[in-house]
Amino acid sequence: MNGRRGYRDAGRRISPNRVIERRPPGLARLLLGEEKFLTERDWTAIKMMMPFFLEFKGRLALAFGCLAAIQGTQFAVPWLLKLIVDSLDSTQVQIVALPLALLIVYVLVRFGSAALRELREAVFGTVTVRAMRRLSLTLLDHLLGLDLEYHVARRTGAVSRDMDRGVMAITSLMRILTFQLLGMFIGVFGVAGIMVVFFDWSYAVIILAAAVFYAVYTVKVTAWRTPFIRQSNEANSRANTRAIDSLINYETVKTFGNEGMETTFYDEDLAIWERARARNRYSLAALNVGQSFIVHIGLLGMMIIAAMAVVDGSISIGSLVAINGYAVQVFVPLNALGSIYRQLKNAFTDVELMFDILETSPKIVTPRSAAPLPPGDGPIVFRDVAFAYQPEREILKGIDFCIEPHQTLALVGPSGSGKSTIARLLFRFYDPDQGAVLVNGRDLRAIDVASLRDAFGVVPQDVTLFNDTLYHNIAYGRLEATEADVQEAAILARLDELIDRLPNGFDTVVGERGLKLSGGEKQRVAIARAILKDPTFLIFDEATSSLDTVTERAIMHAINEVSARHTTLIISHRLSTVVDADQIVLLEDGAVLETGNHGELLAQQGKYAEMWTVQRKEKAATETLDATRYSA
Repeated sequence: MNGRRGYRDAGRRISPNRVIERRPPGLARLLLGEEKFLTERDWTAIKMMMPFFLEFKGRLALAFGCLAAIQGTQFAVPWLLKLIVDSLDSTQVQIVALPLALLIVYVLVRFGSAALRELREAVFGTVTVRAMRRLSLTLLDHLLGLDLEYHVARRTGAVSRDMDRGVMAITSLMRILTFQLLGMFIGVFGVAGIMVVFFDWSYAVIILAAAVFYAVYTVKVTAWRTPFIRQSNEANSRANTRAIDSLINYETVKTFGNEGMETTFYDEDLAIWERARARNRYSLAALNVGQSFIVHIGLLGMMIIAAMAVVDGSISIGSLVAINGYAVQVFVPLNALGSIYRQLKNAFTDVELMFDILETSPKIVTPRSAAPLPPGDGPIVFRDVAFAYQPEREILKGIDFCIEPHQTLALVGPSGSGKSTIARLLFRFYDPDQGAVLVNGRDLRAIDVASLRDAFGVVPQDVTLFNDTLYHNIAYGRLEATEADVQEAAILARLDELIDRLPNGFDTVVGERGLKLSGGEKQRVAIARAILKDPTFLIFDEATSSLDTVTERAIMHAINEVSARHTTLIISHRLSTVVDADQIVLLEDGAVLETGNHGELLAQQGKYAEMWTVQRKEKAATETLDATRYSA
């Protein structure tokens, strides 16, 4: 318990203020003009998102046409109010008919504005949905094209969160930049023009001055607040990732009784999120007060001038109503500029990490001159191959071996000797730092990656399955396979008895990562999938590590049958599974220590013979213990 408590305490010491203490720049410095409305990265984001929206140019044009019509109707509304008020003057002749007609026109204009707004939203909605679809597809395709190193270094929960936020933010950006900001721009300058033409230039000066002060104040203060939003999002992503990780590894958490630790770390990130949100709220209050002050000062100035003009008889009461209507038409949307700009910066903040994903380039790139893998069943040659995941820790050191066509080569050795890394190099998840890997006489770096991976089938040590049916997980090896082919592969992998026992048979859903199956059952599914693919080359990476002795013998018989028709690489820690291999390579500390077949290596009386003796004793002891338990 002390160790666990210390771990939690260490987490508390490290976590709580690791983000919050990075103070944003001061408000005074921002107000002096050191912050831009849109940064260079914001413009880059706009350029990157435009192709996703330009697919429907006609619909976009119709949406913008609706926007222009909406603005026109809005400009007409205050003027109609002016006419209605003036027509109600008792000195007018048509006391009833004219106001009634004007009222009907007024209502129709407002209804037309609302109808056009709905049409605009419906038309633009189809554009945004298609853009979201295209962007989501682009993101997933890009992520699947990135190197294994990228995915190993990142948490799936955080990447998924960044994708979701980014896709939603893209549509928000388009809507804000077009209909809200553009509409507001048209409204401000349109009303200013109406004031100059029909009333007095002083009203236009007040409107433009208030708009400029309001916009500058909003941009500067919102830029000051943006780091709080970013901190809140980062903490929220970390908390979400922590929750997903603990739920995915639910069994491990329960096994070690670490529910308290998981909730403690989760709460630490939520505490950071809470502090950032509190600062966000206080700064929002300051922003709103300043915005409201500017709006009401501008409105007061216009009303004072208009009221004085009514008193001296230079304008009518209807004109006063119209000026008030135009002022409201400008200042009410302008009062929303703070919210709009906050949404805009929030959206840009959300797309930052998404564009970081899109801007990440894979290190393993197929050159344009790359040709498909030459036909043939081998050889596979490792020529003086050296490799390291990190420069300070070399994994492979000058590896040399050759697998001839239809030959089975086994890699054995202690954990950490580099066996699985060799399989990753064959799939070209990584490139060697030194030397070359050749298949059918061609360096892998000069081969089209898709054709290379199509020629290889693998049964990995850590089998992960889709949360789908058993049939789907087997058929994933060859999607066009017939049901008979899938059944045959299942029989060869000794899965037929399991399928017969399951109530839903092939239609049984295996659960997330295959958690409803045992380790041995998952490995048999992986073997069936590899058999169904029927590739040129087969790799068995600890393919029987989770199997009991009886099942292991049956599976090894199937593996030997399949291997006889393929060029095969077997990676194993158990020497009993490789005794039939044509050649065995013993690795130790990333280097080749011994080579030969089983008999030759035993005759050498070296490391292999020593491992064989130890494993035989362990196996005999296990079988004796099992026999004792069964007899009891």
